Amino acid sequence: MTTSIAELRAGMDEGAYSARDLVQAALDRIGVVDREGPALHAVIETNPDALDIAARLDAELASGEGRGPLHGIPVLLKDNIAVTGMENTAGSLALVGAMPTQDAFVTRCLRDAGAVIIGKTNLSEWSNFRSPRSTSGWSARGGQVLNPHQLDRNPSGSSSGSGVAVAAGYVTAALGTETNGSIVSPANANGVVGIKPTVGLTSRMGVIPISRNQDTVGPMTRSVADAAWVLTAIAAADPDDPTLREQDGPTDAPSYPPRPRGTLAAFDYASEEILDANGLDGARIGVWRPETSYSQAVDEVFETSLIALRQGGAELVDPVQLDALVSAADRRAELDVLLFELAPGIAAYLERYVDPAFPIRTLEDVIAFNRKHADRELRWFCQKLLEWSVEKNGLTDPAYLDTLRHTQRRGRELGIDAVIERHGLDAIVAPSGTPAMRIDLVNGDHGAGGSSTPAALAGYPIVTVPSGSHFDLPMNISFIGGAFTESVLIRLAYAFEQATQARISPTMAPGGIEPPGSRRAGYA
Repeated sequence: MTTSIAELRAGMDEGAYSARDLVQAALDRIGVVDREGPALHAVIETNPDALDIAARLDAELASGEGRGPLHGIPVLLKDNIAVTGMENTAGSLALVGAMPTQDAFVTRCLRDAGAVIIGKTNLSEWSNFRSPRSTSGWSARGGQVLNPHQLDRNPSGSSSGSGVAVAAGYVTAALGTETNGSIVSPANANGVVGIKPTVGLTSRMGVIPISRNQDTVGPMTRSVADAAWVLTAIAAADPDDPTLREQDGPTDAPSYPPRPRGTLAAFDYASEEILDANGLDGARIGVWRPETSYSQAVDEVFETSLIALRQGGAELVDPVQLDALVSAADRRAELDVLLFELAPGIAAYLERYVDPAFPIRTLEDVIAFNRKHADRELRWFCQKLLEWSVEKNGLTDPAYLDTLRHTQRRGRELGIDAVIERHGLDAIVAPSGTPAMRIDLVNGDHGAGGSSTPAALAGYPIVTVPSGSHFDLPMNISFIGGAFTESVLIRLAYAFEQATQARISPTMAPGGIEPPGSRRAGYA
């Protein structure tokens, strides 16, 4: 399924095929490519009701009751986003059977828009927040996700399966989640578009959390336009998510910048004004060249991207500095905040979305389960991050509140906001990351870092878009902005995409190893 959302909808409107046909085609491709063939392990579960849902949507369309551009479009959701009738496990065997009692808010948004949720995607277990030495794309429930561009390469994470499923053509769109890099990094590794929204633009209710202050839900697609359509559907106000409420003024507690007035209602991120091929003309863009320089290949692709930005009419301020925000001290402070927030967040999710009879109620219960089932859960790496989280004193601890204020101020007033204001910028660009590293379950991830940390600390948006490749491994460029500037970033990214057409199709090239921990190595 390599056509766009607009093309798929046009085909349905013309009667060339039905929503049910599209869903069946997607399920067939999952069967051939994900379960057999190269066995990418990107999909952890399919929806047994998907074909029936599609048939009902076909009936609506036939009666003239179309719901919009996503009507009848198959989509996949990361396996930490609640969908009734399906598991929601974060890849952990501890949560198998913890069936959600209600949909996540973004799930309801997609259903209301007419999208057909055909399944859940595999991920880095616990969204890559279980061990300091974990391997991206591995979960005890789903095994190791493989990169479709080269099968011994890591798909990155934690939204590994979502990135792979889109790149490999299972669906046109999937949802991922990000705390720091978990949409941007797998989008880069798999050569797809990803939007990491401002925290507060999309609801996190019904999402298995890491951080109440950094988690966000966003689309992963093969084009900027498709990502804009999906973001339009899910960027709706949820009164149950406190970050989505407009704020009347400053409070004593740390908080996110208020949404601009009027954005609590639906906003069309796919309008002609935003999806403008000339959108770079007159833009002023800062160029961040991280001192943790990645490689000659990344540098060469990035320089080519900068040429395209200039040719599109953008004025570049080169360089701008955000390196102070990726210091070891900042990373330690961010980790401390996440450790404080994880355990209370997991308990709150289980209380609200899982039947009280289910035995796992707390992060302590998860830790005990993993120890009991260490042969499957702890075979490759530990659970120290989970253990460190339960040792924290909760969200009222002054140490937590002070560190949170510090990291947010560093990311915002002293970081992205300061750079944008100082140079009068519309956005900042940086390499999204390196080409995909090799899978290494024994030693864990070992690639160079990305450029997502400043926006993670601030809770600000990133749009990542393919920018080139090296030995058939894709690379992306990130457009980073201030709070709720998604429309600006999408406009710039769309114009860049139209000018460069840099996305490459995966070759499913065999790698030199069979990754340990894959389903063929005995993992379900």
